[in-house]
Amino acid sequence: MTTYSKEFKEEAIRLSDEIGNKKAAAQLGIPYYTLADWRNHSKHKPKETKPMSEEELRIRNLELERENAELREANNILKDALGFFAKDRKK
Repeated sequence: MTTYSKEFKEEAIRLSDEIGNKKAAAQLGIPYYTLADWRNHSKHKPKETKPMSEEELRIRNLELERENAELREANNILKDALGFFAKDRKK
């Protein structure tokens, strides 16, 4: 069984992004399904993230609070509309 280096796999995935899995596998002389498997694993692998600073966390929290308020407002509008149309159906 052939083992490939991490660098080779990463380059193969990049090449397949550019020209497609089948062409990249043929050009590199590796089985198509091997390359497809590498791509699948790389997509599902959690990305490395750096910890957020206090300021970034504060900003992110404000963004989420703002989004949450917008969604609550939209939800209330939809509830009111549902009530309006429900009354209309009863007539």
